[in-house]
Amino acid sequence: MAEPALENLYREGRAFPPPAEFVADALVNDEAVYSQAEKDPEAWWASHAERLRWMRKWDTVLEWAPPHARWFLGGQLNVSDNCLDRHVDSGHGDQVAYHWEGEPGDARSLTYAELRDEVCRFANALRELGVAKGDRVNIYLPMIPELPVAMLACARIGAIHSVVFAGFSSQSLVDRITDADSKVVITADGAYRKGSVVPLKENADKAMEATDNVSICIVVRRTGEDVAMTDGRDHWYHDVVEGRSTECAPEPMDAEDVLYILYTSGTTGTPKGIVHTTGGYLTQVSATHRLVFDLKPDRDVYWCAADIGWVTGHSYIVYGPLANRATSVLYEGAPDHPARDRFWEVVEKYGVTILYTAPTAIRAFMKWGPELPAGHDLSTLRLLGSVGEPINPEAWMWYAEHIGGGRCPVVDTWWQTETGAIMITPLPGVTAAKPGSAMRAFPGVKAVVVDEGGEPVPPGGGGYLTLQRPYPSMLRTLWGDDQRYRDTYWSRFGDDVYFAGDGAKLDEDGHIWLLGRIDDVMNVSGHRISTTEVESALVDHPKVAEAAVTGRRDDLTGQAIVAYVSLKGDLEGDDALARELREHVADRIGKLARPANVLFTEDLPKTRSGKIMRRLLKDIAEGRELGDVTTLANADIVSAIQASAGDSAKEE
Repeated sequence: MAEPALENLYREGRAFPPPAEFVADALVNDEAVYSQAEKDPEAWWASHAERLRWMRKWDTVLEWAPPHARWFLGGQLNVSDNCLDRHVDSGHGDQVAYHWEGEPGDARSLTYAELRDEVCRFANALRELGVAKGDRVNIYLPMIPELPVAMLACARIGAIHSVVFAGFSSQSLVDRITDADSKVVITADGAYRKGSVVPLKENADKAMEATDNVSICIVVRRTGEDVAMTDGRDHWYHDVVEGRSTECAPEPMDAEDVLYILYTSGTTGTPKGIVHTTGGYLTQVSATHRLVFDLKPDRDVYWCAADIGWVTGHSYIVYGPLANRATSVLYEGAPDHPARDRFWEVVEKYGVTILYTAPTAIRAFMKWGPELPAGHDLSTLRLLGSVGEPINPEAWMWYAEHIGGGRCPVVDTWWQTETGAIMITPLPGVTAAKPGSAMRAFPGVKAVVVDEGGEPVPPGGGGYLTLQRPYPSMLRTLWGDDQRYRDTYWSRFGDDVYFAGDGAKLDEDGHIWLLGRIDDVMNVSGHRISTTEVESALVDHPKVAEAAVTGRRDDLTGQAIVAYVSLKGDLEGDDALARELREHVADRIGKLARPANVLFTEDLPKTRSGKIMRRLLKDIAEGRELGDVTTLANADIVSAIQASAGDSAKEE
């Protein structure tokens, strides 16, 4: 499909339907899936739980005492058993579970049988070292096979894992060790990042010195760096697994036993320990992964290009795909290292059929130009996904045209660390898609956009995105702080309505458009303007590859809009282009949305998972001192943006 056709579909407000040949081959091809789920949500979710292997079937599907839900009470299962042994036992042990690509170019593939054996060896090693059911284990590893192995080994013996993103500082590790009272840290000698080595073991040593909790540290040899090893505490991974049995009976886990804790940032600066349990979480991540991506295990190669340090990796690199017997790509490197077409080399090498990546990555690909993907055979792709933040329509259309060749459905998904699984998304072959819209709630989920008073808004209205029905993968509490759980998520509209701070609007057809967090909504002269809307208008300009918008304090208007803009190719910004971009936004949205400042930058500050750190940009705009930037994939860009901030083009 040519770009003008996609452009017209969007401009005319029409949906972009999946091709007829895809619908004919789809998992479902009518509205029955939605009506069945709405008629009896508990039975709907139970039907997906029944696809798993239970050691003991549940007595009660749901117990709901707002704001606490308990799913599949009385049931017992083991996540590791469901992700590995179940498939080996059914004769699929020789199927590849992961094709792994390391940043330096090393690669290997692990079958389900090989992955199961490695998980059992490590689980036995953990037990031998004294790790037991209920113990907390911090995993501080790069994107290497030992990361999912460690997670699955913990799940196998009932230990609770807490993965810490490998880009985080030692203080972040201290905070997580202390809050969860962890006794074990699993790390590596180092991690590769764009050709450099991140000293993970050194960071872990600093963290362990700052707390008395940790008695066991297991170190994977990844980079070959010389590292200090403390006798009695530190153990090499290869030593502890050597000679261990490949048989390790999976621990029976109650459906509501904790599977993992994953920390997310809090407005007070104190990370929140999101608690996800076993049976409900695995039920929903496997159901959403199978339906949203229309997975065909015997022929698909699936790639979620995220980092396991975030919930996307937990749910859609590890637990969902493995529960569904997917063959996945596990990727260590950055999209542009060692070359900007490395991403497409991987797609071509493994014949990837399903690609799930972030809007920020898509906009970076736009900036580098379509000739990079055009140089590779991407014909195996049949479905594209977007995750992490709302995708602007222009990036959606570029993705569909230049990566999907106009033939691939695009699923734009909304969910959070707290929800654990996809909540709003099109279903390929069922739901049409509109560029930039997440469309409608996943079957069984009740998503409602409400006004200030908690009343549903009509089509064409906007407000607060709420979830008004319990679902299996929902967070159960915050580790050690249930009152904060109640106050943070269940106080704005009542203890039976979940609200985490996201804004959304409904179009005239009633489809959902995510606007980002409400604290990203700017108040300019009394008018509420979404950063997402302004960013989308900027990226709509033919010279703009990517944009991030924030508000800064202004004595006259309350807030003034500051735009950080990255241009396509080798284009350079000047005062004339800045004025042109301000008028472009005013034309598309209105004069009140015209940016007061336009700053041109080669790149935007991003985490390794590709998410733009907008709070950091706000600090720059308001001249505040910046905090820790070690989580960034491109920390050097911050000083360049700061230097240009004082010289930005301003509205006359």
